[in-house]
Amino acid sequence: MDSQTGILIIIGIGSIFGLWIIFYFIPIGLWFNALVSGVNISLLQLILMRWRKVPPQIMVRNLIAAKKAGLTINRNELEAHFLAGGRVNSVINALISADKANMNLDFKTATAIDLAGRDVFQAVQMSVNPKVIDTPPVAAVAKDGIQLVAKARVTVRANIKQLVGGAGEETILARVGEGIVTSIGSANSHKSVLENPDSISKLVLAKGLDSGTAFEILSIDIADIDVGKNIGAQLQMDQANADKNIAQAKAEERRAMAVAYEQEMKAKAQEARAKVIEAETEIPLAMAEAFRNGNLGIMDYYKLQNIKADTEMRESIAKPVERKKPHEDKDLLK
Repeated sequence: MDSQTGILIIIGIGSIFGLWIIFYFIPIGLWFNALVSGVNISLLQLILMRWRKVPPQIMVRNLIAAKKAGLTINRNELEAHFLAGGRVNSVINALISADKANMNLDFKTATAIDLAGRDVFQAVQMSVNPKVIDTPPVAAVAKDGIQLVAKARVTVRANIKQLVGGAGEETILARVGEGIVTSIGSANSHKSVLENPDSISKLVLAKGLDSGTAFEILSIDIADIDVGKNIGAQLQMDQANADKNIAQAKAEERRAMAVAYEQEMKAKAQEARAKVIEAETEIPLAMAEAFRNGNLGIMDYYKLQNIKADTEMRESIAKPVERKKPHEDKDLLK
C-alpha cells in the first residue's frame, strides 16, 4: 500500500511537471486570446517563438493592441525587430499614438528610429506636445562695451523625418546661444537690446537654427536679460596698465643704459687721469734731463714757477665765494 501510494505521488508530480512543460511550450492561453482578439496566429508559431527565444506574451499582447487600434502589423517584421534588439512595446505605442494624432508614421520608420537609439514613443509625444528647453545664461557684449547676460526658452517639437541622423538638444542650445551672442554683439547700444528683447528672438529665428536637427523650433522667447560688466572700460583699463608697464620697462631700460654710459665715461676719465698723472711724473725727469743737457736754464725754471703760481692764483680768484649763513656771521661777530 505504501509503495502504491509512492508510485501515485510520483506519477502525479510527473503529470504536473509534464503539463507545465506542455503549457509552457504550447501557450494555449495566448493562442486563445489572440484568436478571440482577431489576431491570426497558430499554436505552431507560438511554439517556434519559444525556440527562437522570442517571448510570445510580448508579441501577442502588442499584436492585439495594434489590431484593436486598427493597425496592420506583420508578425514576422515585429519578431525580427525584437531579435534585432528593438523595443517592441515602444514602437507599437508610438504607432498607435501617431495614428490617433493623424501623423504619418509607418512601421519601418518607427523601427529605424528605435534601433537608432531614440525613444520613438517620446518623439511622437513631443510632436503632439512641444517641449520647452531652457538655455543656460549666455553672456555677450554690445558695441558700446556693456555686457548683457541673457536666458532664453526654446519651444521645440520632434521632427519625425529627421530623428534618424538628426542632431539633438545640445546642438539646438549651442546654435541658440551663438545666435544670441551675434544679435547682442551687432547692437550699437545695450539699451536698445533691453528696450526690445524680441529683436534677439526675431534675428535668431531667421537663421534657421533647426536645420539638420531632430527638432523643429517653434519659438524662442527671451526669459531674462541682466546687465553685466563694462567690458569696454575694463579693456581700456587693462590696455592703459599694459601701456604703463611698457613705458616703465622702456624707462628702466633707458636708465640702465644711462647708468652704464656714465660708468663707462667715469672709467674712461679715470683712465685719462691715470695717464695724466703718469705723464706728470715724467716732468721732473724731463726737466732734470734738460738741465743736464743745457736746454733749460735756472731763469727759465723760475719763470715757469712764476707762471704756475700766477695760474693757481687766477683759478682761486675765479672760484665763487660760498656765502655764510646769518647765524654763522653772528658767531663771528661774537
